[in-house]
Amino acid sequence: MTRRGPARERRDDLQEDRPTVPLLTPRVAQPVASPAPEVCLQLDEWRALRASPDWTGRTLGFVPTMGALHAGHVALLARARAENERVVLSIFVNPTQFEDPMDLDRYPRMLEADVARARPFVDAVLAPTAEALYPDDYRYRLTEYSHSLRQEGAHRPGHFEGVLTVVLKLLHLVQPRRAYFGEKDWQQLELVRGMVEALFLPVEIVGCPTVRDADGLALSSRNRRLSAAARAQAAMFPRLLRSADDAAEAAAQLRAAGFEVDYVDDCKGVRVGAVRLEGVRLIDNVRVKDACTLAPIR
Repeated sequence: MTRRGPARERRDDLQEDRPTVPLLTPRVAQPVASPAPEVCLQLDEWRALRASPDWTGRTLGFVPTMGALHAGHVALLARARAENERVVLSIFVNPTQFEDPMDLDRYPRMLEADVARARPFVDAVLAPTAEALYPDDYRYRLTEYSHSLRQEGAHRPGHFEGVLTVVLKLLHLVQPRRAYFGEKDWQQLELVRGMVEALFLPVEIVGCPTVRDADGLALSSRNRRLSAAARAQAAMFPRLLRSADDAAEAAAQLRAAGFEVDYVDDCKGVRVGAVRLEGVRLIDNVRVKDACTLAPIR
């Protein structure tokens, strides 16, 4: 890969309005061999690249991630590649999103493998340090006082404050025309859209359908931490979310199936939920009412 900034290796130790939920992982056309993307480990190198003649005036698509890329991320990158002249991937494990320090330490960090997987789709990878993104030592935060306090926010205090803060910083740094987010993190997508509207940011937020394994489980870097038996059991999560008549029934059925349930909630025709298996936390959502008619979907 082509690096910008100091020639050093980052450590590779352990380090988601309208959801559509395909049951199979969509096939993504692989572009022909591409030149290695620029890998910017320093913000100054990224700013210089962004201001260069080859980037100025080009439409730019941006996919923010925490790394550990899977087929769901690849689908975001492929769409960004199809819709923009330049594509940037960010890889940053954001410490302000984790309430459990052990969870932060366990999150997979695999920069070399991630860059290799993203190579056919991206022109640059921005992979800054926490010190670079938070020169204020975390003193300045962006807070939303309504939707962020429910569902995920009720079970992970401060999580969305961390998400919105880092997304705002990255949008200012990258200056994209479009930014791509997976619909698997439905509440996050709603909050990011709200932030962009409230702060008059000149970027289009593009929600992309959840990518699933053949058995219906939404792809997540956390899935790899499940045993084979728990991984098979996890496929019941989206099925029970979808089949129940209401959120309370879905929660009861999930508990009966052996899941530890954090919450199940119906909001804007979407059923969202979070469960745990073997201590691994999984989130998902399914649309249970038509977005236009609000008629139940079966």
